[in-house]
Amino acid sequence: MLGKLGLPEILLILAIALLIFGPSKLADLGKGLGEGIKNFKSAVKNGEEDSEKKS
Repeated sequence: MLGKLGLPEILLILAIALLIFGPSKLADLGKGLGEGIKNFKSAVKNGEEDSEKKS
């Protein structure tokens, strides 16, 4: 059962993170994480397009 996070565990982690970092830092962290995921998806898509052009 180790390694499986349910909804209560995730909510507890978010509550602790909110207490530690505060709402403004947490919002900045979420924004940065979202931009990072967007950039990663874009890079993967561009890599697939480049490999298709080479074939």
